[in-house]
Amino acid sequence: MNWKLAARAAKMNPSVLREILKVTERPGIISLAGGLPSPKTFPIQAFADACAEVLHNDGQAALQYAASEGYAPLRQAVADMLPWNVDPAQVLITTGSQQGLDLVAKVLIDPGSKVLVETPTYLGALQAFGPMEPNPVSVASDEDGVIVDDLVAKAKDARFVYLLPNFQNPTGRTMTEARRAAVSAAAAEAGLPIIEDNPYGELWFDEAPPLPLTARNPEGCIYLGSFSKVLAPGLRLGFLVAPKAIYPKLLQAKQAVDLHTPIFTQRMVSAVMKDNFLERHVPTIRALYKRQRDAMIAALTREMAGLDVKFNAPKGGMFLWARLPEGIDTVKLLPKAVERNVAFVPGAPFYAGLGDPRTLRLSFVTASVEEIDVAIAALAVTLREELELLGEHKLASAPV
Repeated sequence: MNWKLAARAAKMNPSVLREILKVTERPGIISLAGGLPSPKTFPIQAFADACAEVLHNDGQAALQYAASEGYAPLRQAVADMLPWNVDPAQVLITTGSQQGLDLVAKVLIDPGSKVLVETPTYLGALQAFGPMEPNPVSVASDEDGVIVDDLVAKAKDARFVYLLPNFQNPTGRTMTEARRAAVSAAAAEAGLPIIEDNPYGELWFDEAPPLPLTARNPEGCIYLGSFSKVLAPGLRLGFLVAPKAIYPKLLQAKQAVDLHTPIFTQRMVSAVMKDNFLERHVPTIRALYKRQRDAMIAALTREMAGLDVKFNAPKGGMFLWARLPEGIDTVKLLPKAVERNVAFVPGAPFYAGLGDPRTLRLSFVTASVEEIDVAIAALAVTLREELELLGEHKLASAPV
């Protein structure tokens, strides 16, 4: 048969992260790669109880088709837990926050549309936007987030700017209060909509991050959230909050995709969230992840001494960002690290434009403290060997 693909299919590329995850399935690999929450944090008994409760109380409705907007009590719970005044009618329950990105892309992007993103940015967003054939433009960024002057300079004719202010994937950085205020004001003045993605915001270690950008200008933002990081990713349950002017089109886009997010899952999560469950559960996740972040920072400080490796100390979330010495390409380094039974994610794919080949993302949440020590030591050995080879190459190619 002569299958003729749509032009947009050419914009669909395999996920670098998903391909790396296949490698980490090998026995003995310590993965610092995937953005997977620790399975130790999954509240299995709470879900077992909620499952029984939902089926017993209203099993027929829980297994039937349902409203595309989502389960009303869950929409109300989402509205109640957000730190600004949210009408539940503005809440759309999605099949993971990744679906929220897909809906945003379908509703807001035409071929050639300019879309602004951080440097670097979430790879999954670039994948979600890609089939709609935008022109992604990187906005210069530092440890506090996007740089306002560059955002203003590039705002003209942009459909939106996509931002992750809290414990960003991949860098782990958090936008400061001062930067949020400046970004919000600049975007409002330019008439530039903000897509605010916040899957990690509850995973703070010592203090909660500043107010979301959306809280400062709700009519100028679409806010994306997820239950994957605070309950379990296998639920595939997320949500978005949108201005009433744009909400109907996002709803129509969802109806064309899956009719509605599984109602049984929604009802079960609604049951779990009763009686302030998240207020008791999430602190246990924070405590675990903070111990593992501290272990990774200690291991990097110890093992990478003298190697000119730069890395940050995220204040929450799941990821740490590192930059290796000049001349190192982490895409080429990865298979050598895997030979030593450690995996990471190269940083270059997270850039909308030309990526920095020296960068890499490390996840500290699924490996134990002992495994982190072993993995970072193995990564350091791999890097030292690569630097030695690089030095020998430079000597061999130097003029006599």
